[in-house]
Amino acid sequence: MTELSLEKLISSQLVTIGIIGLGFFLVLVIAIAVAFKAGKSAAKIALRGELKKVREDALKRSRAVLGGQAGEQVAPFLPHFPCNPADARFVGKPIDFIAFPGAAEGEPIDEVLLIEVKTGDAQLSQRERQIRDAVEDGRVRYVEYRVP
Repeated sequence: MTELSLEKLISSQLVTIGIIGLGFFLVLVIAIAVAFKAGKSAAKIALRGELKKVREDALKRSRAVLGGQAGEQVAPFLPHFPCNPADARFVGKPIDFIAFPGAAEGEPIDEVLLIEVKTGDAQLSQRERQIRDAVEDGRVRYVEYRVP
């Protein structure tokens, strides 16, 4: 009888240990699922904040570009423009205007101006600096091209 009781006791202890182990496993799976959900929610919140910053930056840059483009178009009519607006021709890229001071009044043209318009704190681009340097160094020439 002791053997049978011992077997039942060991068997019931194993069942108890199995149930406790299964319970522990279920708690662990639930904890992992909750942590995963919390991490995913935190990531979404962080992504929303980052997305908002990126959108605000894009909007700010877009406004700056549009403001610059508008400034380029009206610049010849603003005070202190370096020549008569009628003497200036809009090019756009890589330089904003080319001007022939005196041409509109029928006067002799003594110089040709390359004019770059900037607004706010805008700086010359690398290409614009290269053009400025070429002009300042005298690396400018006139070419006549005849269509064949």
